[in-house]
Amino acid sequence: MTDLSALSPVPSGSRAAVLKFYFGPMDCGKSTLALQMNYNHSRQGRRGLVLTKHDRSGGPRVTSRIGLGREAVEVIDDLNLVELVREHDRIDYLICDEACFYTVAQIEQLADLVDLHGVDVYAFGLASDFRSVMFPAAQRLFELADEVCRLQVEVLCWCGRPGLLNGRIVGGRLVRTGEQVVIGDTDASRVRYQVLCRRHHRSGLLGEGMPAQTAQ
Repeated sequence: MTDLSALSPVPSGSRAAVLKFYFGPMDCGKSTLALQMNYNHSRQGRRGLVLTKHDRSGGPRVTSRIGLGREAVEVIDDLNLVELVREHDRIDYLICDEACFYTVAQIEQLADLVDLHGVDVYAFGLASDFRSVMFPAAQRLFELADEVCRLQVEVLCWCGRPGLLNGRIVGGRLVRTGEQVVIGDTDASRVRYQVLCRRHHRSGLLGEGMPAQTAQ
């Protein structure tokens, strides 16, 4: 940290650790906030790890659509997060991007890190899948987190209403069946995602005369 920084050093163990979950639809700035939070904490002399799973880049990175990014630990299903932290001399915090894709057991491990090891955990992710059904890991975060925060960066449906849900679009049509996790983005790929309001997620209307959902 430089003398010109507005951030003050924070001693390790100076307060009770917390588990926070930040959620919202695609394009609402979750990864951007995760990267900013890691920057701020590291500038204040805290030691942390950045974790992710299924990042849009396809690699062990946290990337945002505004061009920010950094290397991260890829969370695979059998990775024990408590053991990961214990491999390091000192960890003050974890940044957990795409936490909705973690296993429920790993969410329990995050809670253990907070309660038993004094590690702050900041988790970021979607609440629900393309069917508007909650991801199991997200549901457990809602149940366990000290704070649950909906991100305030507004994403709009094509109709102008607030976009709350992520629709999976295959071949130009909204689908409601298939694997819960299929990696995609909001681009023009054959399988893509579109943020919709509740009304148009339920009806399947995608705007500009596009057809409603079809069975898949």
